[in-house]
Amino acid sequence: MPRLTGSGLTLAYDDRVIATDLDVSVPDGSFTVIVGPNACGKSTLLRALARMLRPRAGAVHLDGAVITSLPSKEVARRLGLLPQTSIVPDGITVADLVARGRYPHQRLMRQWSRADEAAVAAAMAATDVTELADRIVDELSGGQRQRVWLAMALAQETPILLLDEPTTFLDIAHQIEVLDLCADLHEQGRTLVAVLHDLNQACRYATHLIVMRDGRIVAEGEPGSVMTPELVREVFGVRCEIIADPQTGTPLVVPGARRRVSRV
Repeated sequence: MPRLTGSGLTLAYDDRVIATDLDVSVPDGSFTVIVGPNACGKSTLLRALARMLRPRAGAVHLDGAVITSLPSKEVARRLGLLPQTSIVPDGITVADLVARGRYPHQRLMRQWSRADEAAVAAAMAATDVTELADRIVDELSGGQRQRVWLAMALAQETPILLLDEPTTFLDIAHQIEVLDLCADLHEQGRTLVAVLHDLNQACRYATHLIVMRDGRIVAEGEPGSVMTPELVREVFGVRCEIIADPQTGTPLVVPGARRRVSRV
């Protein structure tokens, strides 16, 4: 059985039901990307997998155990999360925030260590925020803050990492840097699950694609077999052609052009 699964999930916020009878299985060692139109349940599903949202029915399992039955620190040593929005403590510096990623590894008789220091330094270097170490997080741009939060998640050093729209607020150069970093982490053996909006980025980086619509999974598998013009039209309501990405050979979605009115 894969390490992270959900079965028979009903996900809801108060009286608003997002998904019912939802089954999901994250392949071990995969870079799984969840795509779908706005408000289809992508982030809600990720929150449930991260134990941030308790299912109304069904259960999420981590390493064979119901995730809500595990101690918080135990979950945090196995599974890290980069949420879509995060609250920054007042006056905290970048270095101190990234260091909080080491909290799950602290115990009563084991406080800050050289291993913690090395993990924080490596995470900050990987996300290009080392030079920001002494800056107050609230003073940073949106893109800089996003990279700092990613550094904190990396410092946690979990085998499974969940990322909810990790490229939000980032320009194209930093989007590529973050996704390349995620690809590096995947190649090093981590299991990643990310919510992305850009279909072409999803197809380029994912090894396993989950396509959602209206709280349901309508397709999943390797991007080359999942992403078709018919699927894009059904899920997103967009006419398109699918061609091979000239850089990677992965599916490239080319939306249909607006029909121009000829003027004589």
